[in-house]
Amino acid sequence: MTIMRRPLAKRIMLISGIALLLILTASAGYGWYLYRSVEQTVVRMYEPIESDEPDAGIGNPEGRKRPERLPLAQRDKEQQPFTVLIMGIDERPGDPGRSDTLIVISVNPDKEEALLFNIPRDTRTEIVGRGVADKINHAHAFGGVKMTVETVERFLDYPIDYYMKVNMEGFVALIDLLGGVEVNNTFAFDNSGYHFDKGVIQLQGEEALSFSRMRYEDPRGDLGRNERQRAVIRAIMDKTLTFSNVTQVNKVLDQVAGYVKTNMTFDEMKTFLFHYRPRIKTISSTEIKGSGTRIGGIYYYQVDGAERDRIHKLLAEHQTGGDG
Repeated sequence: MTIMRRPLAKRIMLISGIALLLILTASAGYGWYLYRSVEQTVVRMYEPIESDEPDAGIGNPEGRKRPERLPLAQRDKEQQPFTVLIMGIDERPGDPGRSDTLIVISVNPDKEEALLFNIPRDTRTEIVGRGVADKINHAHAFGGVKMTVETVERFLDYPIDYYMKVNMEGFVALIDLLGGVEVNNTFAFDNSGYHFDKGVIQLQGEEALSFSRMRYEDPRGDLGRNERQRAVIRAIMDKTLTFSNVTQVNKVLDQVAGYVKTNMTFDEMKTFLFHYRPRIKTISSTEIKGSGTRIGGIYYYQVDGAERDRIHKLLAEHQTGGDG
């Protein structure tokens, strides 16, 4: 497991996306007017799922009862940990979309640490509700957020408390609104008619989307693409933090509300940023190990039982200090 010691604000914003940044921005001096705009934006982003009802037991294997989800403010009083699933969705008109990116985050204030890891999109696992094994990123196309959360829970054998869904297409308009972003590219490549030089490069919206999606020319495949997606998100964070024009900020808020959905309420976001974040001193990460295989002519990322047990134990111990 890798331990990354970086400034917490940047790392948490990188992981959690633009929606959480909005609360921090509002607190940095834009005043009551912007605070109210942020609150209204989060209300537009709020989208609960059926499984948010107490004792729903979604996605868990038989015999494992899902604990009741306490509001984050109540968790805060008891310093309880929580989990978040970040979904980057390639969603277009008339198409429910597949999840390009799945990032699991475990936050434990008692340990002063957050744990994060990607689930490769081609991972072969049971799709809950369909009774068949398929690529994990197909769950969203079959059953949206609910089926994705259930499938991830089954794969990890551990409950997910919150989700945040980000429409990858929404990055284009947002990045153009920001005037482009700057990233450091580790190697030169071509994708979708664009050429990307090695080194620090400037990207507009469509270029950034192409940059973040490329994987076939990357020797690390999905893992390399995940790194580029995180680089673009971080660049958006850095650019947004430089805003001083309230009118421009409101344009960004409107854009964000159109492509981010979450079951985290405004009060819960505030609790996370103002009460949990200061307690987290380190961010640890791991990669899910597996191997590529073809079944029926289709490529899958195969994760064996031992590796799934390792990831489950790592997550359970990070959340509870035990074996879950």
